[in-house]
Amino acid sequence: MKEEVINLISETLEIDKNDLTLDTDLARDLNVESIDLVDLITAFEDKYNFEIPDQDLKNLQTIGDIITYIEKRQK
Repeated sequence: MKEEVINLISETLEIDKNDLTLDTDLARDLNVESIDLVDLITAFEDKYNFEIPDQDLKNLQTIGDIITYIEKRQK
């Protein structure tokens, strides 16, 4: 799961996956702006076949947060 998520973020945002860790903060470390976030969320929704409600986005700040969220949604 970790590798899948990191690869998807790397491809979507065009960032070297070696620069990404579980503690990488999307806004602070990667300067992800709203349009990038929309692209990223769409990529996750397409890959994992579920919708991420807008109210959940505030809790998805780090790569670790995203992985935990996806794992919980898949159970």
